[in-house]
Amino acid sequence: MMAITRSVTVAAGKFASGHLGELTAVIPFELVDAVLHETRRLQRRLRDLPSRVGIYFLLAMCLFPEVGYRLVWDKLTAGLANVPVASPTPKALRDLRRRLGATPVRALFDVLAGPLARPTTPGVSFGPYRTVSFDGCSSQKVPDTERNRAWLGRTSHHGYPTLELMTLVETGTRALLGVVFGPTDEGETSYASRLLHLLRPHMLVLWDKGFDGNAFLAAVSATRAQFLGRLRSNRRTPVLTRLADGSYLSVIGTVRVRVIDAQITVTCADGTCFTGSYRLATSLTDSRRYPAASLTRLYHQRWEHESAYYALRHTIMAGRVLRSGDPNGVKQEMWALLTLYQALRTIMVDAAESVPGTDPDRCGFTIAFQAARDQVVQAAGVGTANYAADGRIGQKLLAGLLPARRQRVSTRKVKSPMSRYSERHDDGRPDVTLAVISLDISIHEPPETQPALPTRSRDDRYVLPTRRRRHRILALLQENPTRLWRPREIAAHFGDITLHTMYRQLSRWADDGLIHKIGPGLYAATAWTSTPLA
Repeated sequence: MMAITRSVTVAAGKFASGHLGELTAVIPFELVDAVLHETRRLQRRLRDLPSRVGIYFLLAMCLFPEVGYRLVWDKLTAGLANVPVASPTPKALRDLRRRLGATPVRALFDVLAGPLARPTTPGVSFGPYRTVSFDGCSSQKVPDTERNRAWLGRTSHHGYPTLELMTLVETGTRALLGVVFGPTDEGETSYASRLLHLLRPHMLVLWDKGFDGNAFLAAVSATRAQFLGRLRSNRRTPVLTRLADGSYLSVIGTVRVRVIDAQITVTCADGTCFTGSYRLATSLTDSRRYPAASLTRLYHQRWEHESAYYALRHTIMAGRVLRSGDPNGVKQEMWALLTLYQALRTIMVDAAESVPGTDPDRCGFTIAFQAARDQVVQAAGVGTANYAADGRIGQKLLAGLLPARRQRVSTRKVKSPMSRYSERHDDGRPDVTLAVISLDISIHEPPETQPALPTRSRDDRYVLPTRRRRHRILALLQENPTRLWRPREIAAHFGDITLHTMYRQLSRWADDGLIHKIGPGLYAATAWTSTPLA
């Protein structure tokens, strides 16, 4: 037999139960008090449940989503032997939540949100750019109450109201830079537009299909951040200039882009072979500095965003429905969940960076999550200053580093018959996770031929060939193939064409394939430069 003694450092008096174990070093008392003071949620008199204790209770509520209010409180106070603490009822804890509201928790998240890694940390940057990504998630369920349905509606394929969650994530660490959420009927690009102020010129933002709208691309370009994203299959992009690596310069709306049409062939360890394709648009137009094959490989980093959602929905919440039965409670709970997630990522990145050359991918989120739960129950590590090197969570992370990321392919089979993807066709992927032994990328060049001019047009009736309007206008556009023309400019150039006629004829010629309609009232020639850039 042996006796183990230990000392516990917590706040004094009625504040003792307000802690989050070792995570308190990431969310210290001073920060919580400052946020409460700024949002005017600080108690006017000292209660048995002070406001600071309420913030830590909200975070612990997300750390232990499987138990009720009272059991969450018991876990917060389990390590405080011989320390007099309050013994509130579930109703008192519910009233504490209502007194605080969502504002201080959101303010706390805003303080913690942002990139976590140094630019030199492995897997964080592509050249001079820090890679980030946009993506949405619409599968977080909330209780099926009348007030939640009035706010979110009811999703038909699983019966529960669900939130639309849009996040901007640092792909190398899966840290959250910004978050918005609300009803699912607003649209992903609308939500993503609210996060554009977080983009910086040193960032390269990745996204999936659906974010290539003209207005959204123009808004991203205005931030001076670079982008790389997939194009929808019905998006038509004119070939303006061919490049040496098989990509080409084009334009979407008013934004000059470079288009990469890539086919990827994957060979698995069991001999399975299948192909897929990426059609990408990027603002990185220098093909010598950023080859098409390198950008195609980089785009795979966008799927790191799914790891962030997996950690939120499955590792922390284990697929559970949120607790709150009204919109204000749902907002408060979501901001607490996101704050907890960001605090865990902070410890993971700091632990990885304490060992130079360690990729944050190798730190297991489940290890950090379970270690943090243990520390809360023991009330351990509350006063830890250097949690990356001396903290128990960091030690467990470094002791259980995952192997270096390897190439593998996973199935995307739809298991739920109620899923909206139940009609998805089999794409040839294997039914089990397999290692990839070879991955070949081929860049498809655009076709050489240009559309032939029709021999006759109703616009050319009773006009001599040398003076036909169609030939004059096409010749003007082909003099400078990269320029975008407006009908008003073309009409003013010739002087003998009314603006109404110009609009009508340009639209018809675009339908015939003689010219490209780039956006509302924007046209360009179909010709391209025949000599690739060196």
